[in-house]
Amino acid sequence: MTLLTLVTGGSAGTREAAIAAQLDPAQSAAVILEGLPDGKDVLLSAATSHLQVVRIAPGCMHCTGNLVMRVTLNRMLRERPPRLYISVASTEHLDLLREFLRAPPYDALLTLTDELSCASGK
Repeated sequence: MTLLTLVTGGSAGTREAAIAAQLDPAQSAAVILEGLPDGKDVLLSAATSHLQVVRIAPGCMHCTGNLVMRVTLNRMLRERPPRLYISVASTEHLDLLREFLRAPPYDALLTLTDELSCASGK
């Protein structure tokens, strides 16, 4: 099972820095970043050969029908990373995103951890 942490709040750079702080250089991890970067390549500086980072277009992952998220997530899960972080730009439908991630087939592949919430403006 892959441990999944949803990362919310703050700017894109703040969320990326929070993820970078959680990474274990000895453990493989995957990161899905929603939205555009804010000019800081925080994860690139923390990147190792064990880190896979994919950026997807901004937009509510629930309202867009989950197509981009589903394709990206399926590709990442083929590699069976022990850790996965999903950085979301908006928490508007976060409960619905959690439901999507807890439904088949993801319920057998993912274990959701506590959310990593970043203070906005920092």
